[in-house]
Amino acid sequence: MDTDKGPAAENALGGFLRARRAQLRPEDTGLPTTGRRRVPGLRREEVATLAGVSTDYYMRLEQGRERHPSRQILEAVARALQLDDAAVAHLFQVATPTTRRTRRALRVERVAPPLRRLLDTWTTTPAFVLGHALDVLAGNRLASALYAGFAHSDNLLRMTFLDPAARGFHRDWDRAAESTVATLRRAAGIDPEDIRLRELVGELSLKSADFRDLWARHDVRGKTREAKLFHHPQVGDLELHYEAFTVNSAPTQQLIVYQAEPGSTSADALSLLGSLSADSVHGRNTTRGTD
Repeated sequence: MDTDKGPAAENALGGFLRARRAQLRPEDTGLPTTGRRRVPGLRREEVATLAGVSTDYYMRLEQGRERHPSRQILEAVARALQLDDAAVAHLFQVATPTTRRTRRALRVERVAPPLRRLLDTWTTTPAFVLGHALDVLAGNRLASALYAGFAHSDNLLRMTFLDPAARGFHRDWDRAAESTVATLRRAAGIDPEDIRLRELVGELSLKSADFRDLWARHDVRGKTREAKLFHHPQVGDLELHYEAFTVNSAPTQQLIVYQAEPGSTSADALSLLGSLSADSVHGRNTTRGTD
């Protein structure tokens, strides 16, 4: 039984290998399908054969008894499990962890004032800054309008799994859920001792069975670019493409910028959303001025 409960579980490498092994079928790798299988996916001996190592050595890897696998071994296992670039990077991180860090106080991430001012200058596209645990650290007015239907817009994971608005907002909720969990798993591999990550994974594991199932899969992905399908309660369906940029002055932060295809119905809807949010701000300011 896989006992990986969170980002700093005792045997992160074993949990990752077992999860990825379970996602491959013999026919995916060219191996013959013979005999009845008690568990889904490849057997340990099949992965060992594909990687060119002994079954005993591979078992030691999964059980956490092999603490110093070579780069060549890890590359062979990655090929056997058909890992993509993001998953390979994660494999190396969990297999060769840095020296255990001293337990530290929860760090508070802040967005620099110049970056906040930059966000505010973008009035036609939603933009926001994410922290290392996908906390929403800052956003411009259009980003706030885009996510206005959520009770709390403090963290992408909490919004996706704990807010009832998420399933109506994301037209492909399953895809959105898988993407956010895979991004968090990547962050957990970079710093498994991070207190914020531990707290977030613990909360989500307690409150969401969907999160627990996806976390157990050990999928890994970083934010780069992707199309997102939304349904906004005021302007209807939106298809927005995003780009993710690392903030050089704060490398654990990412700047996310959404945009619609020029001339599309989504562009029209986004423009309407911008007008509605501007009118709302103007209305509040007018009301405040007459108090």
